[in-house]
Amino acid sequence: MASHDAIVVGGGLVGAAIAFGLQRLGLATLMLDEGDVAFRAARGNFGLVWVQSKGIDFPPYARWTWTSAEAWAELHDEIRELTGTDTGYSRPGGIDVCVDGGELAAKEARLERLHNHSPHFKYEILDRKALAGVLPGLGPDIAGGTYSPADGHANPLYLLRGLHAGFQARGGRRKGGAPVTAIRCQGGGFAVSTRVGEYQAPRLVLAAGLGTRALASQVDLDIPVGPQRGQILVTERLKPFLHLPVSRVRQTAEGSVLLGDSQEDVGFDDAATSDVINAIACRAVRVFPFLARARVVRAWGALRVMTPDSCPIYEQSAESPGLFAAACHSGVTLAAAHVYGLAKAISEGTLPDAVTPMTAARFAHAPH
Repeated sequence: MASHDAIVVGGGLVGAAIAFGLQRLGLATLMLDEGDVAFRAARGNFGLVWVQSKGIDFPPYARWTWTSAEAWAELHDEIRELTGTDTGYSRPGGIDVCVDGGELAAKEARLERLHNHSPHFKYEILDRKALAGVLPGLGPDIAGGTYSPADGHANPLYLLRGLHAGFQARGGRRKGGAPVTAIRCQGGGFAVSTRVGEYQAPRLVLAAGLGTRALASQVDLDIPVGPQRGQILVTERLKPFLHLPVSRVRQTAEGSVLLGDSQEDVGFDDAATSDVINAIACRAVRVFPFLARARVVRAWGALRVMTPDSCPIYEQSAESPGLFAAACHSGVTLAAAHVYGLAKAISEGTLPDAVTPMTAARFAHAPH
C-alpha cells in the first residue's frame, strides 16, 4: 500500500487545483483521477472568472469569489512559468446583457444587494446607448446591461491542462483510470482502494464532482450535490468583435464564439438537444444579429456540480479531522482560491475561516 502526505480524489478543475496547491506546499500528494470517462464539468464550463453574479444573497460566497478573482493573475502567471501553458486569462471586465427592461431591473436590484454587503464590488448599469458603444453590432431591441471591472475569462481546458502539468512538475503523482471503490479510516489516516491499487495518507480530500456524494457517504459525510445540464454552441472562427466576455457570448482567443447557457434538471443525461440549442442560438442572434450568418461547428451538453443553493460546499469531518470534501460549480472562478487559500488550510489540518459558513450544515433543516 503506497503512502503519501495527502490524497485528492478527483482530477477535474476542483480536485486538480487542490492537489496542485498541496503539492506546491511540499506535501507529497497523490491525485486519483477517474479520467475522461467521468462527467468532466470542465467540458461545459463557459470559462468565465465571474464576480457579478456570485454570492448575491450569501456574503461569504461573494467574499470567497472576490478573493479568488483577485488572485487569478498570480495563478495564471505561475502556471505559465512552470509549465508553458497559457490559460488564456484576461480581466477586461465583463458584461451581462439584458434583453428587456424586466431583466435589467431585476439584475440592477441583485447587484445592489451584492454591493450592499461587498462595498469593494463595483458595477455600472448601461442603458441601450451606452451598451451599444461598448458592444458594436448590438441588436436593436436590447434594453441594456451591467458591467463590472472585476470580471474576466479563461480557457477552462487549458486551465485543467495547466493544473495537471503544474502538479506533476512540482513532483505530484497522478493516477489516471483509477476510480475509487472504497474508503476507510485506518490508523489515524485513510486507506483508499481503487481498481489498480490501494493508497494511504493522513489527509484525504474528496473533490470528485458528481461522484463526491457517494464517496463521502462511505465516511459518514453528507455532501448534497446533483447534476444540472448546461449546453454550449461553438461557432466557426470569426474576426475579433468582443474584447471582453459577455455572460452568454464569449469569443475565444482563437476567434470561435461560445454561446450558452442553459440550466436543465435532467439527471445524468449530458446530451445536446435541438430545443435548447435553438433557444441559445435565438438569444445570441437577438443580442448580436450578425451571428445569424455564423456557422455553428459544434454543440454539446455537460453536467454541472450543483448544490441545493448553487453555492459551494466545503466540509471537514468532525470524527476524522484529516478528511475534507469540496464541491462547487465554479471551478474556473474559484481555482485561485482553491490553489492558494483552501490548499494551505488543508495542509494545516483545517478549513479556511472564509469557507466555514459554506459547510453542508446550512442544509440541515432544508429538504434536498
